[in-house]
Amino acid sequence: MKVGQTLEIAAPREAVWDWVSDPERYLHFMSGITRWQVDGTRARGLGARYRMLMRVGSAEIGGLIEVVEFDAPCELAWTSVTGVDQRGRWRLRAVSDDRTRVELRLAYGIPNSGVGGWLAERASAPMVTGNLRRSLAQLERTLRHEQLREAAARRRAGAVS
Repeated sequence: MKVGQTLEIAAPREAVWDWVSDPERYLHFMSGITRWQVDGTRARGLGARYRMLMRVGSAEIGGLIEVVEFDAPCELAWTSVTGVDQRGRWRLRAVSDDRTRVELRLAYGIPNSGVGGWLAERASAPMVTGNLRRSLAQLERTLRHEQLREAAARRRAGAVS
């Protein structure tokens, strides 16, 4: 099953990249993710591995994933090592200096599961799509909050000097 969502965010691509490439931040903005934990010594970049779980209905699905593409600040992709067969991708495209089109795609499947697996994939698609949509909306809110906080800090610093 392939699902994806796209959103244009009022933030520079590098600011968005800082969030989507940092595993420590995933639990702050990724909807439905109940675990996103570094597995190994490499926390970021090509070859980094994470144990991840996403709540889909009453189940938590996921497993061990590995970053297989890391092209800052444009593309980050992963694939499963163990657990549910999955491939994911962040794609960031600058629309202007302060706007970024953010795409989050996920392809997943239950191998060798026959008709039951096919039905489970079809039934889960709206829930997974909703998680992706809410994740992008939360990422946008988080970045907007960061921009407001930084602007307030600059104003305070200007008032002090």
